[in-house]
Amino acid sequence: MTTDLSIVILNYNSKNFTLQCISSIKKFSKEKLENGQYEILVVDNLSNDGSKEFFKKIEGVTFIYNSKNLGFSKGNNSAVSKTKGRYILFLNPDTVVYKDTLSVMVDFMDTHKKAGAATCKLLMGSGKIDDAIHRGFPTPWNSLMYFSGISKIFPKSKIFNGYQMGWLDMEKTHEVDVLAGAFMIVRRKAGEEIGWWDEDYFFYGEDIEFCYMLKAKGWKIYYVVETSAFHHKGVTGGIRKESKEITTADKKTKILVTNWRFNAMNIFYNKHYKNKYPFFVEWITKTAVELKRRKSLREIQ
Repeated sequence: MTTDLSIVILNYNSKNFTLQCISSIKKFSKEKLENGQYEILVVDNLSNDGSKEFFKKIEGVTFIYNSKNLGFSKGNNSAVSKTKGRYILFLNPDTVVYKDTLSVMVDFMDTHKKAGAATCKLLMGSGKIDDAIHRGFPTPWNSLMYFSGISKIFPKSKIFNGYQMGWLDMEKTHEVDVLAGAFMIVRRKAGEEIGWWDEDYFFYGEDIEFCYMLKAKGWKIYYVVETSAFHHKGVTGGIRKESKEITTADKKTKILVTNWRFNAMNIFYNKHYKNKYPFFVEWITKTAVELKRRKSLREIQ
């Protein structure tokens, strides 16, 4: 039996959410897991919440225990070589899949041969769609419009809301530039072409880089509305308002994550925009990033 789908879940101090995620997969894909069409791999980045002992009672899952916290990119990469699937689904521990989520996404990839990666409609507790699954690239202009709040004033504008691609119909399947690493199904050939996750990124920004490199290689990226999944959003990092009441992160982790988030913005700019724009654009962009970083750090409780 060919393995169609390898599901990689990266855990860091989120054992209960990881268990919920695994349970949802087993509930709706029991037969495919048992006959080898699907497989689940959980990577633990040296959690200190007792995850390793906790996971011993879970059957039918391959566990990979890293000797230190490798971050998102290295953590996921540590599992890729152990996967067997034609497709790899990178799935956050604070997600839950539904009855047809996985089968619909595999079928979509099978019928869209140019798709390098895709995501489904990822819903949060508020009922809103996670906007991180539907983005344009963070060009200096798109970033300025987003961080200044102008994009919220003109949410359907192609000019002013390029970062969230707000002019596109969220009730129809279509191509986008960037998906979220929270739920990203990737064609193995596409992932191999770009060398999987860029390890210059520790946490945040790696999904933008991943998609940027896929598109540079000619692959298409899709937002698929025919199925959905649930996302608590930000449980591990602790800096998202959507999950502030249930996060597993302490204050130290929140500070680290905030710094990683804004460091990622500078890394992406240096990789892809530094030589495209004049110095004053770089100065404005990086100054805005630094001001936003400081504001975010002040808000951490």
